[in-house]
Amino acid sequence: MYMTVHATDLSLVPTDQLQPLDTIEGFQVRPGFFNTFGATIIPGGVNFTIQSHGATSCELLLFHRMAEEPFAALRFPENYKIGFVYSMIVFGLDIEEFEYAYRLDGPYDEQKGLRFDKTKILLDPYARAVTGQSRWGVTNCCEHGYRARVVRNNFDWGLEKQPQIPMEDLIIYETHVRGFTKDASSGVCCPGTFLGLNDKIPYLKELGINAVELMPVFEFDEMRDVRVVDDHLLIDYWGYNSVCFFAPNTSYASSIEYNREGRELKELIKALHDNGIDVILDVVFNHTAEGNELGPSFCFKGFDNNIYYMLTPDGYYYNFSGCGNTLNCNHPVVQQLILDCLRYWVTDYRVDGFRFDLASILGRNEDGSPMNQPPLLRSLAFDPILGTVKLIAEAWDAGGLYQVGSFPSWRRWAEWNGKYRDDMRRFLKGDGGLAEAAAQRMLGSPDLYDPASRGLSASVNFITCHDGFTLNDLYSYNEKHNEANGWNNTDGSNDNNSWNCGVEGETDNPEVLALRLKMMRNACAVLMCSRGTPMFLAGDEFGDTRFGNNNPYCQDNEISWLDWSLLETNQELFGFFRYMIAFRKKHRVIRKDLDAGSFGFPNTSIHGLTPWTPDTSPESRTVCVMFAGFDAENQKEDVVYVAVNPYWRTLELVLPELPDGVRWHIAVNTGDPAHTTFPEGQMPMADGSVLLGGRSVIVFVAE
Repeated sequence: MYMTVHATDLSLVPTDQLQPLDTIEGFQVRPGFFNTFGATIIPGGVNFTIQSHGATSCELLLFHRMAEEPFAALRFPENYKIGFVYSMIVFGLDIEEFEYAYRLDGPYDEQKGLRFDKTKILLDPYARAVTGQSRWGVTNCCEHGYRARVVRNNFDWGLEKQPQIPMEDLIIYETHVRGFTKDASSGVCCPGTFLGLNDKIPYLKELGINAVELMPVFEFDEMRDVRVVDDHLLIDYWGYNSVCFFAPNTSYASSIEYNREGRELKELIKALHDNGIDVILDVVFNHTAEGNELGPSFCFKGFDNNIYYMLTPDGYYYNFSGCGNTLNCNHPVVQQLILDCLRYWVTDYRVDGFRFDLASILGRNEDGSPMNQPPLLRSLAFDPILGTVKLIAEAWDAGGLYQVGSFPSWRRWAEWNGKYRDDMRRFLKGDGGLAEAAAQRMLGSPDLYDPASRGLSASVNFITCHDGFTLNDLYSYNEKHNEANGWNNTDGSNDNNSWNCGVEGETDNPEVLALRLKMMRNACAVLMCSRGTPMFLAGDEFGDTRFGNNNPYCQDNEISWLDWSLLETNQELFGFFRYMIAFRKKHRVIRKDLDAGSFGFPNTSIHGLTPWTPDTSPESRTVCVMFAGFDAENQKEDVVYVAVNPYWRTLELVLPELPDGVRWHIAVNTGDPAHTTFPEGQMPMADGSVLLGGRSVIVFVAE
C-alpha cells in the first residue's frame, strides 16, 4: 500500500513505506504518486508521472548523458495507470547518471488530430530541466530529440520575503537576460548570463527602477531556425518559442548546473528581492516550438496533439500566434498545465508577476472563437497561490483579436496599454487631433479602463518595448531598417509613429542631436508623469540603439546587445531618467487618488493653455493635466501640474491660481537645455503665466 502525499512532501516519505513490488527490465519498481506530474526524487528512487488521454501504451526511456540510445526502456504495466495517468517509481537511480524521455504509442490519424508515433522520443511536459541546451549557440541533436533531467530542489530561500510592491508603485524595466550584459562594454564577470545581470543590480538601484521584466527565460532552442545571412548567423535570440514551460533556459546560466538547474536564476531573484526589486517573467503560453504539421514532434504532439493544440475540423493547426500553432489554453488539461506551471514558478522561484505574450489567445475557445468568461483567465485571477502576483496581458494576438481596454480582468488583470504607446508616440511627435486622447492616456486611460470595474492599476503604460524601436531610434528613424534580418525589410511593423528629427539615422549635426535628446526627455517625463504603471526598455535611459532595426528577434550581436559605453556618452539622458523616476516615487499623487486636499482641486483634471479649459479641437497640440490631493503619509498637499507642448512653436501658458502663500515651482523643463531638472529646494518659482517652449514639457509642483 503506498501513501498519497503532496509533491513537496515526497522526500519526507519514510523509505520503509516505499518497497519495490515489481521488476521491469532489471529495475525494481512500483506504482508511483499519480498526483505528482514530472520526475521527482523520493527516498531510494525517482517518481515518474505523465498523462495522455489517447495513448495505448507508454515507455519510460533512460539514457546515459549524451548517449544516442537508451540504456533502458521501461514499459508501464496496465496497473501502473489510473484514468489517463501513468505513474511509476524506479528504485536505485542516481539522478546524476541519467537523462530521461518517453515513447508513446497510439492511433495516428491526422484528420482527427491524432499524431501518436511510437518511434518519437518525447520530452516530459513537466520537465524541470532540458538536456543538451546548456551551451548557447550549440545545436541540439535533433535526431535524439529533447530529454529531461531530474532536478534536486534544495535551494534555501531562508526567510526571504517578496517585495509585494503595489502595481501602481512599480516602475518596470524590460530586458533580455543575454543582451543586457553580453557586450564587453557591460564590464561584468560572466556576460550574457543570470550572474551578469546580478552584477548590474547596483546600477538598477542607482537608476531607481523597482521591477525587472525578463524576456523569456523558459527553455528554448535558439538554434531551431538557424540561418546565415550576409555571413552572419541568425538565431532565435528573443526566445519566444518555448520548448518546455517548467524548465529555465540553462544557457543563461554561467556554468552547467547538472541536476540543480535554475539555481543561478533563483540566486538572481533572491538578490533582486533583497534589493527591493520585483521579478516579472514574460511567459509564452500561446504556442510552442513544435510549429504546425510541418514542424517537429517532440512533446505535446506526441502526448495528445488534439488536446494541446487548436485544430481545424480537418486536423490542421489554427495559427493565431503567427508561429505555426496555437495552444488550446481553455481545454481543462491545458488549463491545469498552465496553472501548475505558474504555481511552480511562484513557489519554487518566488516570481512576483507574469506578462502573458499574445494573451488574447488565452481567452479563445477550442474552435478559436473569443470567450466572454474564459475559464483559464478566471482561474488565474482567483487562484490562491497566484493571489498576489501581478498578471499582465498583452491584450492582442496575431489573429486580429485586439482587447486593449476589454480584456477579461476580474479586477486582477492589468494590460500592456498599446493605445498609450500609439497615441503618445503620435502626440509627442506633433501629430494633430490627439490632445484629448493624450490627456486620457496620461490620466490612466479611464476611457479604456473604467475605474469602477477595472480599478486604477489596469494600464501598463509604455512608449517602447522589445518589439519595435528603442527610444533613441524612435527619434532617429522615419522607417525601419531590418535588412539584416534577411527578409528584404518586410518583417517588423511599418506603423512606428517615429520621427527622425530631420536626418535618417546617425548624425553629428548638433541641432538634430539636441532635438533628439529633448524628444527622449519629453517621452520620459510624460511616461513618469502618467497614471498607471510605467514600463520602458532597458538601455533607453542612455540612448541605446538598434540602428533602426525594429524587429531584432534573430540578432544575437551588437544590434541587440546593450552598448554600455553609451552610458558615459549620454550621462545627461541617464541623469534625466533617474531624476524622473525619483520624482514619480516622491509624488504619490501621480500614482493614485489621495485624500481630498485643502486647495479644492479634483484628484485629476485636464487643462489647456488656459486653466480649466481643455482644448480638444483637431488643431490643438497642447495638453496639461493636474494631479492633486493630500498625502496623509507625508502630511502635505501634493499637487503636480504637467504641461506638454509637442507643437514646434513657443506658447504662453497660464497656470491655475493657488491659495495665498502657495506658489508654482518648476521641477522639470525640457525646453531649457541648461537647467532641465531642479533638485528639491532649488526649484525656481513660476509666475501666473510662463512661456512653454516648442516641443517641450514643463512639470510644476505647488509649494
